[in-house]
Amino acid sequence: MNAPQYREVGLESSRRSFLTAMSASIPAAAGAAEQSQDHQHQLVPSDISLRVKSLESLLVEKGLVDPAALDALVDTYENKVGPRNGAKIVARAWTDAAYKQRLLTDASAAIAELGFLSTQGEHTLAVENTPKVHNMVVCTLCSCYPWTILGLPPVWYKSYAYRARAVIDPRGVLKEFGLELPEYVELRVWDSTAELRYLVLPERPLGTEHLDETALAALVTRNAMVGVEKVKPAQTKEAQ
Repeated sequence: MNAPQYREVGLESSRRSFLTAMSASIPAAAGAAEQSQDHQHQLVPSDISLRVKSLESLLVEKGLVDPAALDALVDTYENKVGPRNGAKIVARAWTDAAYKQRLLTDASAAIAELGFLSTQGEHTLAVENTPKVHNMVVCTLCSCYPWTILGLPPVWYKSYAYRARAVIDPRGVLKEFGLELPEYVELRVWDSTAELRYLVLPERPLGTEHLDETALAALVTRNAMVGVEKVKPAQTKEAQ
C-alpha cells in the first residue's frame, strides 16, 4: 500500500467541502440519491467533487437542505469542534504538569475542564508518547473517533486498508506516513470503540521551550493525535 492512500486534504470553509467529507462515509446514501432523481436531472457524476456539487444542488433545489443550516454545521466542525480543540488539550498538557497528570488519569474529566464535552457519550483515554513508547489509534470495526476533539475522521482512518494493516503491520503503516520508529521503541496499537476513544498525547518537539501555549497548539496536527506522525518544530513543520 502506498502512502498517498492515507493522505487527505483538510476541510475547506465551504458547504461543498463538508459534504465531500461526509459523502465519503456514506456512499450508499449518495447512490440512493442518484437513483431517486427524476428525468429532469442528469445522473450524479462519479467524480466525488462533482457528485457532491450535484447532490448539494439537488437537495437545496428540492428544499430538503437549508444552505444556512449547512453553513452553521460547517462552522461548528471547523471552529467549535475538531483538531483545534485537541491541539489546545495537548498544548495545555505540555505546559501544565498538573493538567497533564489529570489528563492521563481521567481524560474525559480533564478534557471537560477546557469545555470540550462529548455529544456521543463515550469516554476518552489519553495515551502518552515517549522516547521509548509510541501509541497509534485505529478502529478495527468501523470508524469510532473522538469528534469533539479531533473533528471529522479522515478518509484514510475509515478505510479497510488502514483498519486491517494498523493491527497486522503497524510499523509498515507508520513508515508509509513517513514515520519510521527505531526497533527499541515499543509500539502500542489501541482499538477505539463506541464506548472508549483515544487521544494520543504526542511528544513535545525539542526546541519549543520558548513557545507559549497558543504557539504550541499551532504545531499539533490531527495525525499526531492519532499517532501516525510526530509533532514537528515550527521551523520544519510542513503544511497540512
